[in-house]
Amino acid sequence: MTSTSESKPRSAEAVHRAAVLTHGKPGTIGPALERLEKVAHTAGVELLLPGEEVEKHGVGEAEEDLAAADIAVVLGGDGTMLRALQRFLGLPVPVIGVNFGRVGFFASISPAELEAGLARVFAGDYRVVSLATLDMETDGIRASAINDVVALSSTRGRMVELGWSIGGEDLGVQPCDGMICSTPSGSTAYNLSNGGPVLVRGLDAMAITFIAPHSLHARPMVVPAGLDLEIRNETPDVGATVIVDGHVVTEIDRDATLAVRLGGRRALLATLPEATFFRRYRETFGS
Repeated sequence: MTSTSESKPRSAEAVHRAAVLTHGKPGTIGPALERLEKVAHTAGVELLLPGEEVEKHGVGEAEEDLAAADIAVVLGGDGTMLRALQRFLGLPVPVIGVNFGRVGFFASISPAELEAGLARVFAGDYRVVSLATLDMETDGIRASAINDVVALSSTRGRMVELGWSIGGEDLGVQPCDGMICSTPSGSTAYNLSNGGPVLVRGLDAMAITFIAPHSLHARPMVVPAGLDLEIRNETPDVGATVIVDGHVVTEIDRDATLAVRLGGRRALLATLPEATFFRRYRETFGS
């Protein structure tokens, strides 16, 4: 199993241009955007706002070439961070978050530390962690996930029978409410709440966890890169909804298959040096 350990991050450089993505509610995030603008002005950093942000906040001019940014700053929670990481997937633009959400596991700067934290970031005092992703495909439909791909019963209260194989080897059929395939980043989300294993950032692996399996022997499994997972819906009259990073993508009917594998593209997460995976894990989930 290969690893891109968080202990060996990509070196950071001073920021000249920063893309900005924010929480969906402008009233919630407007004052924070004003604070960000002041920090950027002091540091001589140009802010790049896409059209939807300009329209949302009524400030600045739209800039659609966000790939020209040195870093992307997110003012929001994990949902906004996922949207930003998806937007810059495969591009050399790391994403750093100031948490204005509930959990904010991806973010390394608190609202109270916005000015001091972003001043450090703009001066180059941050680290970049390369995150594994997942690619899914079914019936010509393709999508990439930062957190997880979930196959879930399309009918509430009805179980589905999911056949599954790994690396071409059949593992039988499991009656359950669904199945979660998660990256190390996503292992602390739906996978964790469902009793799945936590994977430390840096592992090139995915966790496979059944949702409410009708079995005493169904256990989560960690699969390395190079072994594809194939999920088959073998339920006579219940479809399985495919959800990628919390968004419904499609549905697979009986005898349809869903392929999930480690992705070829990486997401780049920027953090303050002290905001390690284990510190954020302890702060977020510790007692």
